[in-house]
Order: sequence, then structure tokens, then C-alpha cells
Amino acid sequence: MSEFSVEATDIVRTFNDGNFRALDGVTLRVPTGQVFGLLGPNGSGKTTMVRILSTVLSPTEGRAIVGGFDVVKQPSQVRRVIGLAGQFAAVDENLTGFENLRMVGFLNHMEKSTAIERSRQLLVDFGLADFAHKLAKTYSGGMRRRLDLAAALVADPPILFLDEPTTGLDPQSRQDLWAIIEGLVEGGTTVLLTTQYLEEADRLCKQLVVLDHGKIIAEGTSSQLKSSLGNTVLVLTFSSTGDAQRATGLISHISAKPANVDGTVIELTVDKGPASAAEALRRIDSADIVLAGLQLREPSLDDVFLNLTGHKAEDAPAVVPEKMSRRDRRKAQV
Repeated sequence: MSEFSVEATDIVRTFNDGNFRALDGVTLRVPTGQVFGLLGPNGSGKTTMVRILSTVLSPTEGRAIVGGFDVVKQPSQVRRVIGLAGQFAAVDENLTGFENLRMVGFLNHMEKSTAIERSRQLLVDFGLADFAHKLAKTYSGGMRRRLDLAAALVADPPILFLDEPTTGLDPQSRQDLWAIIEGLVEGGTTVLLTTQYLEEADRLCKQLVVLDHGKIIAEGTSSQLKSSLGNTVLVLTFSSTGDAQRATGLISHISAKPANVDGTVIELTVDKGPASAAEALRRIDSADIVLAGLQLREPSLDDVFLNLTGHKAEDAPAVVPEKMSRRDRRKAQV
């Protein structure tokens, strides 16, 4: 078995006659038997990368090998070794759960008996056995997402691409899906997971790559990314935005990194938490500014992302040029 299930080298994907680069020289190495996280906001290039790796799009430049096969030269072989579940459940609402899975089996040229057996087993594994013969349009959002993931697994692929699979799910459904993904990896499946939920990446992913505007801006384990930011995050809360703005000017020098100000809250990443907190309190008190709250905590992936990009993962809008053709706009919905 190869050390890497996915190897993408210097991938570039342009649209609008080369005027817009959705991906700009991205290189990925996805270890076999792990969850590999591809992080970034809307517009960062995550979905474009998944579409290239799953042979939906061709790269403008660069080369990608998936399961030992070239995505451009051997697309049919690639499709035999991958499963794909996107941001929205791609199930036929007018078929039952069982019929949806059986249909996928037939489309994968499975023997009828094998497709039926596999479909029934997946419905049990995903907690959908009691709803096997109910129309998919009667399913909840979480059930549809589980059915969509089950459909991606009918052919038992060794490599699974999950493109923001928990988008729009309630917290419990998200937790349920995380547990399913963890079970798949324990069984040997390699998972490439795109997400803008950093809590999700922190829990599931062994290795992470952060994309922004089509480029890799950071990579490593969750712990490595957090440690690169600082030892402690100092959080100061004030009673008004005016007080927060005044305080920012007094204490921003405490950190080597810019302060993050969000309304009445200031966040600073610092190396010496208690000492930095004490200095901040002295300066704020000397300016007669009333402090409503103070907290010291460990950095999170949200802090890392905010420091790298200047915005939160969920806040960034999709970046699609206004003059792009309608066809290219559909392709570039990243």
C-alpha cells in the first residue's frame, strides 16, 4: 500500500480565460488511512481541489495522482477507487433510502445480489434501517446527509472525499457524522475532508492544510498550527466599543501579533499569559477604563485562522469575479 493515497503537485486552476486563479500552485500529500483536512473559507479553493481530484474538473497546470492513478490520464480508474459526498445531499428524494443505495450499486456495475446486500448493511451501519423503505424526501437534513455518505460508500472505495459534509447540520447530527467518519478511518479508509468548521478539523484531522485565495498559507498538525500562534490568548471584554477601542491602543504592544477587536472584545495572543494580563490591567486601570471581563485560554484553530487570514473561516464571502462567464461561475463555486 502506498504511503500517500493522494499526491497533488503544483495544482493551478484558472477560469475566465486565465484571469481568475481558483487554485494557485497547491501541493498536497494525503497519507493513507488518515483524515486529512483541507481548511479555508468560502472562496479559498477547497471545492475546486476536490473536483479536480475526483475528475470533475481538469487542472490548468500541475499533476494529481489518486489511488495510484493520474486524474487526467486515467479518470475512469480514479473514479473506481473514490467516493464523493458534497456539501449538499445528492439523493433522489422520490426514491426510498434503500432504492437510492441500490441504484448507486447498479451504476457501479455491482452484481444485483451484492448491491442489495451492501445497501441493506449500510442502512444498518448509518442508523437508517428503520427508514429504509421511506421516501428520502421525508428524511431530516441529518438523515439525508447520512444517506448521501452511505451512497458514497456503496462501492466500498478506499478513498473518500468529503466536501463540507456537515454544513447546515444541527450539533447532534454533526457529532453523529463525526463518529461515522472516525469509524471509517478505523476500518482503513482514507478521508480528505474539506471544512470551514475548525472544531471539526481539530477533532478529526491528523494533518491540516489551510487554503486562502487559492494558496496554501499554513500546514501541519492541529497542535503545530496552534503552537505557532503563541502560548496563550488574552481575552478582554469591555462595556462599550469605545472603551475597547481606547484600550486597544494602550495594550496592543503586549503582543507581537495584531490585536483582534470584535465590538467590545479584544483578543491578544501572548507568550506570557499571567504577566501580560497583569500589564494589560495596569494600563487599562491607569486610563480609568472599566473592564467587564478577562480570560486566559489556549489558542484554538479559530485563532490560528484569524491570525493567518484576518477573518474568521465562516465569515469570508466566496470570491468569484463579476465578469466570469456563467459556465465558469458554475465551475468555480468554491
